[in-house]
Amino acid sequence: MTSKAMKKFHAGAVLLALVFVSASVAAEAQPYTAEAMWRLKRLGDPAISPDGRMAVVPVTTYDIAENKAITNLWLVPTKPGRARQLTSGDTSDNSPAWSPDGQWIAFVSKRGDDEQAQLYVIPVDGGEARRITNVPTGVIAPKWFPDSKRIAFLSQVWPDLKSWQEMEARMKERANPKMSAQVWSKAPIAYWDRFLDDRETHVYAVSITGGEPVALTLGSGYSLDVAEPDASSYDISPDGTELAFAANVDKTGIDPNFDIITLPLDGGTPTNLTADNPANDLSPLYSPDGKLLAYRRQLIKGFYADRARLMIYDRRNRTTRGLTDDWDRSADGLVWSPDSSALFGSIDDAGTRRVYRFDVSGGPPRAITREPSFSSLAVAGSGPVIVALRQSFIEPPTLVSIIARTGAATKLTDFNDAALAQLAPGRYERVTYKGANDEDVQMWIVYPPDFTPDKRWPLYLLLHGGPHNAMTDGYQWRWNAQVFASWGYVTAWHNFHGSSGFGNAWADSISKEWGELPYRDTIEAAKWFAAQPWIDPERMAAGGGSYGGYLATYLLGREHPFKTLIAHAPVYNAYTQYASDYGATKKRHGEFWEDFARFERNSPHMRAANFRTPMLVIHGQRDLRVPVNHSIELFNTLQVLGVPSQFVYFPDENHWILKPQNSLFWYETMRKWLAKYVPPGATALSPDAATDSAVPEPAVEHHSGE
Repeated sequence: MTSKAMKKFHAGAVLLALVFVSASVAAEAQPYTAEAMWRLKRLGDPAISPDGRMAVVPVTTYDIAENKAITNLWLVPTKPGRARQLTSGDTSDNSPAWSPDGQWIAFVSKRGDDEQAQLYVIPVDGGEARRITNVPTGVIAPKWFPDSKRIAFLSQVWPDLKSWQEMEARMKERANPKMSAQVWSKAPIAYWDRFLDDRETHVYAVSITGGEPVALTLGSGYSLDVAEPDASSYDISPDGTELAFAANVDKTGIDPNFDIITLPLDGGTPTNLTADNPANDLSPLYSPDGKLLAYRRQLIKGFYADRARLMIYDRRNRTTRGLTDDWDRSADGLVWSPDSSALFGSIDDAGTRRVYRFDVSGGPPRAITREPSFSSLAVAGSGPVIVALRQSFIEPPTLVSIIARTGAATKLTDFNDAALAQLAPGRYERVTYKGANDEDVQMWIVYPPDFTPDKRWPLYLLLHGGPHNAMTDGYQWRWNAQVFASWGYVTAWHNFHGSSGFGNAWADSISKEWGELPYRDTIEAAKWFAAQPWIDPERMAAGGGSYGGYLATYLLGREHPFKTLIAHAPVYNAYTQYASDYGATKKRHGEFWEDFARFERNSPHMRAANFRTPMLVIHGQRDLRVPVNHSIELFNTLQVLGVPSQFVYFPDENHWILKPQNSLFWYETMRKWLAKYVPPGATALSPDAATDSAVPEPAVEHHSGE
């Protein structure tokens, strides 16, 4: 037997061994349904105690019948031990932040008669939560001052109003208007699912004993991100004397540029540290010893997927240097080590989110984890102690501790263990195939729980969104491959040209021509599957949302092997996409009136005459990123052409389907549509195919459902 044959035989043997395990589990367990997925608990970003001994994590449970989410806070030892529920009730408690003295946890919640989310504190040792703000415009992203006596937070306020009473009056007036018109004189006017008004985001501080919050950035001449502010938008120096925040210095509304601003809290003059960079500088983070300020820098203006470089500003010398100038990944999810010698980050790296260490002294970044994915890092104590959320295609986010030296992870929570033990997941693997330009494309494959390679299975090829958002080894709530696989489909995600985590050139390769390379990668993926004896080439479907919906519609007008296509929130008409929430921004590669030919090549609607494939179209009315007109235009065009099609419309959803009952309907509608055109389940191999049913050689790793 040749070496190649031996490798193929070995891969097939491993596959079969895992299949037998999966089949045994499947005989005892329940199908991995959408309903079962919605019954799982969802963990939010953890916070860690200053001594590193405890973590607090938000845990969300959904009441499917009521379409309601309830989030409570849990205290979890960072060494294996028993978790304790810290808050309870039928409201949602989020954004926990641990006081530096370790005595209190601040969080944000709507309780009782709160109309907007307010700031609460609760003693770690137990007791009732106490509300410390009554801010009519609401509270987000709390952070403690080092004295543990004050808490900073963000609120979106009207800068022309002087008092909270005036804010409250305007809130009520806007909530119940006698006249409903809104007027804008400049962009932006909307973001994802809401229209923006004339408010600004500012930092405030309040005593833990309550009282009037004090404005910190209001009047500085700068404000924070108005569209999506969060805790990464600002930081407080360890001595409590300075604030650093990311502010959009663009005054036109169409050319965003975020800079890092430092503001002395004794009333001094703000300083723009990054005025020399025309692209974005984001996520300021003081070192624990107060000597350094880290932040993330992009260099290509107008390219949101440009890699973010890790920058270090020396506060004494007022000098800046880059730590990752020669590293072709994006620094993200950063936290300082307690001794200020390094930072850790959760890095999008070739289909997996890995924890990397960045030494301040220099040297190449070092991965300390490999598989699966880790995110939401928090670090404290000696060692140091790192906690994170671990997840994969078969594991929903689970709190773990990580040894900084080796990357070894210890599981700390079991919120979903009992539910998962009742389910039959399919195993999954990473493969690589040759795509456009004969370049390697990484792809994930999730197999049905009862998969065997001696039969032929249908394919559901998923098209991820973004487009610069790679599909990493993580748990997907909105497009769950385990659910699709449980229906009887081999399910795959391919990280086509343009995906993040594979280097800047790969991400930027589709910036001018949005569709061609991902289209060719998709066709080559389909060819790769069609060549496998365990795939039925007459039963292949493809579908995706957002950019994935665009790619599905791009396929619709071109040659492809799919029996049906599914487009959720698709960009169908490149011209009317100017109605979107980011429509009025300067385009890096020019406007459509400057290059009609390029827009026509890349707009799916220009090939409507070629539409033949049955298509399911889905959209939410509140979607302002890809407005609903795209799906209406697409569906009506399909109807005029006589192409079998269905339009599913959600009047109360945005770019995503987020409500439990709507989501269940979404999954069930998709299941029925796929079954109509691509029947699920296995069929017998043809005699020729039966002679070689081993797993394909490009598969490089296997994951069981254990």
